[in-house]
Order: sequence, then C-alpha cells, then structure tokens
Amino acid sequence: MSIVEMWTQLGSAIAGLMFVWAMYDRYFPYQLRGYVERYSHKLVALVFPYFQIIFDEYTGEDMMRSEVYAAIQSYLSANSSMRAKRLKADVVKDSQSVLLTMDDHEEITDDFNGIKVWWTSIKNNPNKQSFSFYPELDERRYFKVTVHRRYREIIVKSYIDHVIKEGKAVAVKNRQRKLYTNNPSKNWYGWRATKWSHVAFEHPASFDTLAMATKEKEGIKNDLIKFSKGKNYYDKIGKPWKRGYLLYGPPGTGKSTMIAAMANFLNYDIYDLELTTVKDNSELRKLLIETKSKSIIVIEDIDCSLDLTGQRKPKKEKDEDEEGKDPISKKKKEEEAESKKRSEVTLSGLLNFIDGIWSACGGERIIVFTTNYVEKLDPALIRRGRMDKHIEMSYCCFEAFKVLAQNYLDIESHELFGKIQNLLEETKMTPADVAENLMPKSEEEDEETCLKKLIAALEEAKEEEARKKSEEEAAKLKAEQEEEKAPKEDGKEKDNGKIKENGFNSNGNCKSTVPSGDN
Repeated sequence: MSIVEMWTQLGSAIAGLMFVWAMYDRYFPYQLRGYVERYSHKLVALVFPYFQIIFDEYTGEDMMRSEVYAAIQSYLSANSSMRAKRLKADVVKDSQSVLLTMDDHEEITDDFNGIKVWWTSIKNNPNKQSFSFYPELDERRYFKVTVHRRYREIIVKSYIDHVIKEGKAVAVKNRQRKLYTNNPSKNWYGWRATKWSHVAFEHPASFDTLAMATKEKEGIKNDLIKFSKGKNYYDKIGKPWKRGYLLYGPPGTGKSTMIAAMANFLNYDIYDLELTTVKDNSELRKLLIETKSKSIIVIEDIDCSLDLTGQRKPKKEKDEDEEGKDPISKKKKEEEAESKKRSEVTLSGLLNFIDGIWSACGGERIIVFTTNYVEKLDPALIRRGRMDKHIEMSYCCFEAFKVLAQNYLDIESHELFGKIQNLLEETKMTPADVAENLMPKSEEEDEETCLKKLIAALEEAKEEEARKKSEEEAAKLKAEQEEEKAPKEDGKEKDNGKIKENGFNSNGNCKSTVPSGDN
C-alpha cells in the first residue's frame, strides 16, 4: 500500500468518525448518554493500564481557591523550569525574583522512589460568550496526575502528601510576606472586597539588631523555634497550635521592633488587628477565620482598646484646656469616642478569640499583645495559657547599648564605654532615646562626638531624676508634717465644740454656771 492510499484511508476513517460523532451529539437521547459514557469508560479501563487524579483550582460551595492546587503549583515550579517546554513567569518578593511555572496544556514528568509520574496542566475555557464579573472562575484550571495503576497505593498514601508538604515549603520560601490590617465591616462586601487589606512587609528588624541583652534574645529565639516545630507536640497534648506573647514596658523600649524581628525570624505574616473598627464579637470571629497560618496577630496597646481593660485618662482639666485650644483634636476625640461607642466587642469575646473554641481554626499562629501599663490589664486576659510568655521590654542596659553602638556607629569598643556603662546603671533611658543620641546628624559627626552627646544626655537625665526624687521626698515630708498637725487641730475643734455645748442652751442663750443654792 502506497503512502497516498494510506493517507486516503486514514482521512476517510476520520471523516466517518466525525460524522458518527455529529449524529450522536445531535440525535442521541440525552437520557441515555450517561449510560454510554459510563460503560465506555469501563471499556477503556480494561485496556488502559494507568489511573488519574484531578486537582481542581476552585473547590467548595464558595468556590475558594484550593490550597492543595496552590501547593501542587509551587511544587511543580521547581521541576518545570528544567523540564517543561512552555513556562509562565511570575514576579515575587517585590520584583526581586521571578517564579517560573508550567504553562496551560503542558506536561512534565516527576520521579518518586523510581516511579514515573506524569503531571499535566489543563485549562478549559467556558463555552458561553457572555460578560462575567468573575472571569477567572469561569475558566476551569486543574492539574491531572497520571501513573501506572500498580503504584496506586504508594501514590495515594505517600506521594500526594509529599507533594503538598514540599509545595507549601516552596510557597513559604518564595512568597512576599505581608502586613495586614482589618477593614471596617461596611467595606467587607462588593467587587473584590476583603476583610483584610495588606501591603508588603519590608521591616528590616532582626534579633541581631534588637537592643536587648543577649541571654534574653536567645531565650526568645529558642522559644520561637520550639513553637514553629511543635505541630506534633501540640497535637499530642491536645492544644491548638498557637502561642501568646505579652510585651510590656515603657514607651520607646522596642515592643513594635520586637514584633517585626519575630516575624522576620520565623518568616511569618503580620495581622495588625484594630479592635475599635470591629463592631461585635461575631465580626471578631470572622476576622480570625480569614487569617492564615504562619502569621502573627498583633493587638497593640491592649490597655487602650475599647472598654475592655480601662482607658488611659489624662487629667480632666488638661483635656478641657486642650480641646478649647485645638478644635481639630476635639473633633478627633469625638470621632474616636463615637467609634468606641459603636463597638460591642466584649472581654469575653476577646478571650474566646484568643483561647476559645474558635482559636483552634487554623494553626501555627502567634498572638501578641503590647502594653505600656501591664497593671491595668485584666488578669484573665494575660494568664498563662493565653499569654504564655511575658516579655518585659525595659530601659536600656549596657549590653543593649553595645548592640546600638554597633548598629549606628559600627564600633564594638571605645574608651568612653566605661563612663556610659556607669551612667546607664545610675539612670533610666529607653533604647529609642539612646539610639537617637547615637545617630549621626551630619557628615562631620564621628563616633566620639555621638558618644559624648549620649553622655551629656545621660547626665542631664540623671540630674532630672535626682531633681524629681528630691521633689518627691520634699512632698512626702510635707505630707507627713501635715498629718502630724491634723490630730492637734481636730482635738482643738472638739474642745471648742464642748465649750459651745456647755456655754449655751438650746435657744442660744447663755447658761448659768452658778449653783442654784447660792441664788
């Protein structure tokens, strides 16, 4: 048979098949097609030695993007750049790197313990020609894995779990970490509306640059490492995989910097929760559900949040005076008061958010509270089990100063360090104030100038502390003297009252003190 005759017969066969399919698609009863497809699949399965698994991009009633699909996509990206012929490029980490993934309708192979596995990326376009507000949902994308059916048990029990685990690790490594803040509930609905908005998290803080004693930093780092690797341990003890940290101390001691250092150390996202924009406990739970694992949920200045733990109230006279002079501040305070008035978040709701049943939704989360006044917090809010680790962010010590000197001046030792150490032991200064004095303000300022500037600031702070201490002692002495005079004055008043009672009758007339027998 010549090549021309062979192609002629092949063309005739294809044309015949197309004719049969057209007649089937047009005239065959719809009710019987299910039976035909079912038995045709069984017939093919008798001679087809492979089995297939489909992983859809969107699943569930709400058509949420599947985490399994995303993990598989990340896993295949590691192999696709070397094996696939057609690739898609995606920019990650703030345009610093490019992630390559396999294009639609592309196939690559993978090897697992000597077993050959085929992965195919498939995209089905919708048949309807109509406008849609969510076109990405109309396009059905899925991954199809094909493998010989003799390896079914290995693939189902081991390989799929391996792909998902490795894919999630790749996704965490390549992702751009984010800083989230919660949106008001009135903005939760509409076109692409979300409960959280975000920006790229690019804070450079680390434990190496954190102004704190080395021993304390190592303890915190070890605690974080133990938590991040403790999934099986938390499952064993029957507790949700979460941990609470309470950061407390005066303003300027580095509480926010500590949070950024923790996020960079663990490679976690940060959710900055603003309680004053949350209407009630139900909304608080919805926000929790929307948070992802490998994240830090932060509530800063918890002692100022709503009416949960009491407000920092300045003197009334000062407030009234400031409001009279500054109408903008007055209006802002009125808006804040109105916002707090609308919020119905309760202490019970917050406790359930931290340590209740809803806190078990998801895993690998850290909850951080910060406060300047730990004594104002409700004991139920900060007990162990909710806030597991209490970290005091105190005034600058000499060891913390050396870290700041290395950060700001690139020096590890200097002849002025001894004097600075003595001053730091005698006075209180926050790391923020120390850093401000160490920072050069011009090109002419060298390290010695900055150190002398810090010494001058410390001496001034020492004098100020001594002056305040003397004033407090004088006020205390004056109060003690007034207390000593108070009993004498009280006794004199009592004597005067007795004379008044004996010297006058009930009508106010003078009583006679001469005996009646002498009249």
